Order: sequence, then C-alpha cells, then structure tokens
Amino acid sequence: MAAYLLAQVEVHDMEQYRKYTAQTPALIEKYGGRFLVRGGEVVTLEGDAPASRLVLIEFPSLQTVQDFYNSAAYQEVKQLRLPASTASFLALDGVD
Repeated sequence: MAAYLLAQVEVHDMEQYRKYTAQTPALIEKYGGRFLVRGGEVVTLEGDAPASRLVLIEFPSLQTVQDFYNSAAYQEVKQLRLPASTASFLALDGVD
C-alpha cells in the first residue's frame, strides 16, 4: 500500500536550502518515491493558511518512507537542510 511523506518546511536561507533540494530527488527515486507536491502555490479553502512550504512524496510503503528517512545517505543530505530551515516531517499510511 502506498504511503506518503508530508513535509512542512519554513525556509530561512533559500541559497543553502537549494543545495539540499538539488540532492534529494535522486535519493527519493532510489527508494521508489516520487514527488506529488514540491512547494508551489497553496490556496487555503478553510482554516489558517500554512506559513511554510509543503512537500508531499509518495513511496511504495510506510516502511519505505522510514527506510528512506533513516538511511545514512538521507541523514547526510539532511545536514544541508538543517541550518537553512525549520521543518516537520510526517509519514502517512495510504489507503487501498
């Protein structure tokens, strides 16, 4: 069953953050993931508007999301993001 990684990212240093985003697509693809949402315009239909960048990535399973996030390769790349942003990452199980 598909699962999703939902990230809410508040970018403080876009130049540094771009170094992170340049390296993540290949790593995400290695784990069978694909971007569904990667920033872009948000239209708030109800409630408060998010103050952060939203990213949604589909993976083959919840375990694969966790394997990706916990991998040594991602943990290394993550170090590029940490000084450039504040983020929240959630792993979500999909539905059949």
